[in-house]
Amino acid sequence: MRHRKLLLFIAGLLFACAACTHNAPSEIANTTTTATPNVKPTPAQIVRASADAVTIKAGGATDASVRLQIADGYHINANPASFSYLIATELQVAPAHGLNAGKPAYPASVSKKFQFAPQPLAVYEHEALIKLPLRAAADAPKGTANLPVQVRVQACDEEKCFPPTTVKTDIPVTIN
Repeated sequence: MRHRKLLLFIAGLLFACAACTHNAPSEIANTTTTATPNVKPTPAQIVRASADAVTIKAGGATDASVRLQIADGYHINANPASFSYLIATELQVAPAHGLNAGKPAYPASVSKKFQFAPQPLAVYEHEALIKLPLRAAADAPKGTANLPVQVRVQACDEEKCFPPTTVKTDIPVTIN
């Protein structure tokens, strides 16, 4: 009989908790989105990518820059990563008619010790600028186009790492 009363009591508590949280999503939706110290950003908010516009002559070459902005208190693994089991930051370029992308040049990393790793890791913090060599074919169509790029990253804080994610941006390219 005691176990039955205990089970009924627990079921009542669970029902009360469920009733209390039933309206929570609409209350949250009606609040403004201001950053608070207790709310952690999502992986998509931790790393953002952008690129400056470049101009290239048909048959010519130039370097584009892809800028990764990393939220304070977070880092991403460098390229190359410190260990084979870590996911390195990796820039990938979609094929584009008349443009060929070379091998990305990754920035120098910083070495930092974290609670979750026995040895210091090579990471990027705050900002990382990846250089991407571009070459336009001699017969490349003149005009402006966007060259889609994506960067695979794994963001971490001082204690843990998030699942890998891909951030995307376009490089505005003018061929003249």
